[in-house]
Amino acid sequence: MSEDSHSSAPFVRVKGGTRFPFGTRPIVDPVQNGRMVVLAGIYSAIIAMSWFLAYELRFDFVVPESYQQQRLFLLAVVIGLKLGSLVAARQFGSMMTYFSVPDLLRLTWAMSGASLVLFLIRYLTPLEFTPPRAVLLSDYMLCLGGLCFGRLATRMFRERLNPHRKGPAQPQQKIVIVGAGDAGASLAREFIGSPSRGFRPVAFFDDDSSKHGKLVHGVPVYGRPEMVADSQDFDGVAKAVIAMPSATARRIREIVLLFSQRGMKVETLPSLEELASGRVRASRIRPVEVQDLLGREAVDLDSAAIRNHVENRVVLVTGAGGSIGAELCRQIAALNPKRLLMVEQAEGALFNTEQELNELGLGTIAVPLVADILDAERMNYIFGHYGPEIVFHAAAHKHVYLMERQPAEAFRNNVLGTRQLARLACAHGVEAFVFISTDKAINPTSVMGATKRLAEIQLMAIAAMQEREGEGGREKGEGSEVRGEGGRTMLGGELRAESLELGTKRLLDVEVAPRPGRGEAWATRRTRPTKFMAVRFGNVLGSSGSVIPIFKRQIANGGPVTVTHPDVTRYFMTIPEAVGLVLQSFVLGEGGEIFVLDMGQPVKIADLARQMIELSGFKVGDDIEIKFTGLKPGEKLFEELQHRTEAYTATSHPRIMRFTSGAMFSESGVKELEERLYALDSNEVKKMLQRLVPEYTPFLD
Repeated sequence: MSEDSHSSAPFVRVKGGTRFPFGTRPIVDPVQNGRMVVLAGIYSAIIAMSWFLAYELRFDFVVPESYQQQRLFLLAVVIGLKLGSLVAARQFGSMMTYFSVPDLLRLTWAMSGASLVLFLIRYLTPLEFTPPRAVLLSDYMLCLGGLCFGRLATRMFRERLNPHRKGPAQPQQKIVIVGAGDAGASLAREFIGSPSRGFRPVAFFDDDSSKHGKLVHGVPVYGRPEMVADSQDFDGVAKAVIAMPSATARRIREIVLLFSQRGMKVETLPSLEELASGRVRASRIRPVEVQDLLGREAVDLDSAAIRNHVENRVVLVTGAGGSIGAELCRQIAALNPKRLLMVEQAEGALFNTEQELNELGLGTIAVPLVADILDAERMNYIFGHYGPEIVFHAAAHKHVYLMERQPAEAFRNNVLGTRQLARLACAHGVEAFVFISTDKAINPTSVMGATKRLAEIQLMAIAAMQEREGEGGREKGEGSEVRGEGGRTMLGGELRAESLELGTKRLLDVEVAPRPGRGEAWATRRTRPTKFMAVRFGNVLGSSGSVIPIFKRQIANGGPVTVTHPDVTRYFMTIPEAVGLVLQSFVLGEGGEIFVLDMGQPVKIADLARQMIELSGFKVGDDIEIKFTGLKPGEKLFEELQHRTEAYTATSHPRIMRFTSGAMFSESGVKELEERLYALDSNEVKKMLQRLVPEYTPFLD
């Protein structure tokens, strides 16, 4: 049969070029067997040399003739016994050029077992078969040392002497390592053992005075990092690597400044959070990023409670292609949900999120759904077909200056889109609805902030309505229909809607005609109202539209770096930190709350720009200028944490605050603006929005 006839089956190629269909590799592999013979020969030679040398040492290199005969007679027994021990310790299956502590322990156990058997032979056999005890002890140490030395020599050849390893040798750049702890020592060993990486450690620096003057893998520890400023010994050093994963942001800022002033490029190891997550290795150095300097403390989350709320549940995330939505998908997928529904209007962004989950091995539970949250029929189908139990609503128009020039779109997407999702959540028995808000919603000066605030108030009103009614909707029997005013159905099919009075406000109440086959289980899900909650946080580092990517681009272009005002400040969080706290807020939520995340101390944007310029190896003013352009329409000088009408209560998590809002909501006002939305100019839209959100201070052209 020709080889082509097996073309559909995978093949295994062994050294020497022979190809075998997968699963049909022959038991007798000549290449593998040849390697075993070579190893057996090397091990036998070391064992024999140790055995002979042990007798020589015992008798001061003058071995009596009777013991010479004994040595020769027992040689085959010793070699066979020790080879058997090496086989049991799996040393014939180990790569000779890789030798580490586990291999040392296995060799020690193998030789100890073999020597113990030799001692038993000595005491249980006639005198002529009993080698002296000193011979057995010397043989044990010599044989173990010889085997270890052989393995270590092959490793050193692979790492340092083999000219063909990982391609041609690279020019060696001198580097210094800041931090002589485990991380720094591991990094030095990696560089020393892999000269092809092109780096040669020449010095350590460490704050711990007890390490000063010591050697780490042959590299001296000079002293504290501050001594580099006055020393002339490091003029030829190209790079400094910070190997202090647990160092504070303040200390990292000081170290970066010290070594940058000496003209060194500064890089760092991953943080403890990155190492713990398994995303990166300890030897994976990277440039120091601005988030390393901002002083964000690690977030302590109740991971067990979060997993308990998400595991085996159907979770829907809107805006799954955005910075926050994509990170929500990553963290939720890792919590083993039954299904993760990823809703996104931009198919390219959704594709990237799906591919990332596939690469992480989480693609089997993820369902990418291209959909616009304003498309009522499409979203109703998604809710009805997949039955989400938890909704995280991250889809929004969020760019302040862009939305300032087209407020109608901000209102339509952020307010009407959120309202439609909330109605669907009530109608389809969703257990929890988490709305991603912003600190710009507090006393807003921008259209984006005002629409986010109005969406918050709207959700809180729906939550209050449910609390008064006792449930999110009233069940009808299978096949039932509820018609709204004038007999008009809202969406057709399963979802029907009618308006109910709540005090002086008109809010939407929705009811569901159960899908065939859902039966009592579906009705049971409808017995509890949906828990609506909102989570506010500030700017996230590196997200779309944030200042950091803009500053990076401006620095790469040679400047200037543009900042609106010397005193403008913002709160910053990392994307994983913000999303982790969103999930924690979801666990704490009971419905009708607004959660605000502790964002630490506000950061001056001008200071941020200055640090990014210095991290790039430039000097502010000399190389790259910072240019102040003035506040843009809708932009605030600083952000706030709480509106005056909101009551603050603590939560069980120290980084999360709970607010309950007493703001009034006008459904009729929203309806009026909705009907006239595209008949009004921008200023008129903003004025109507101000009537709905009285604390909003609009910028009018």
